[in-house]
Amino acid sequence: MKIEALDNEVGLLNEISAGSETAFATLFHWYRDKVYAIAFRITKSNFMAEEVVQDIFLKLWVKREELAEIAAFEDYLFIITRNQVFSALKKIARQQQLVLDLKAELPSFENSTYERIDGKELEEILHQAVELLPAQQKQIYLMSKEQELKRDEIAKVLRISSETVKTHLARALRHIRAYSKLRLDVTISLLLLFLIKI
Repeated sequence: MKIEALDNEVGLLNEISAGSETAFATLFHWYRDKVYAIAFRITKSNFMAEEVVQDIFLKLWVKREELAEIAAFEDYLFIITRNQVFSALKKIARQQQLVLDLKAELPSFENSTYERIDGKELEEILHQAVELLPAQQKQIYLMSKEQELKRDEIAKVLRISSETVKTHLARALRHIRAYSKLRLDVTISLLLLFLIKI
């Protein structure tokens, strides 16, 4: 599916490269629905399609200085849309794998008890862990894991060093693992107490 080009696109891309937010808004409004349609056609999910749109346009703004060098923007946009959709699908698969990894860490005698904990509860625990992160750690974690920005790109957006980004990411991951394990242990303990009483 080819995305229809915008009139005077070269001039618009040059303005965006120079930092024009007005030109970027024009680009966004022209292409937003087209990007959404492609993402929705593949994912069949309104939520995922919206996320893809947000992530793509954030990346375009972060890399705006490179836009003037793109000869066929509509083809370029189609390619990055397709790639972003597949990245979003892979992210879901990774989250499901993380849930399975957490499940595997439980002691074997608790496995039958674990079956009473569903995937949504585990995802909620992970969500809570992220929400409890300090503001900057949370922002950096989400930019890395959800928007799939590289450390250097995050550093550029936030105007901090790449090493600072690396440190925040490491701390965020340690917190998420520790919080998730603690919550799982508490949940398992409560379920065991419940089972003992019945």
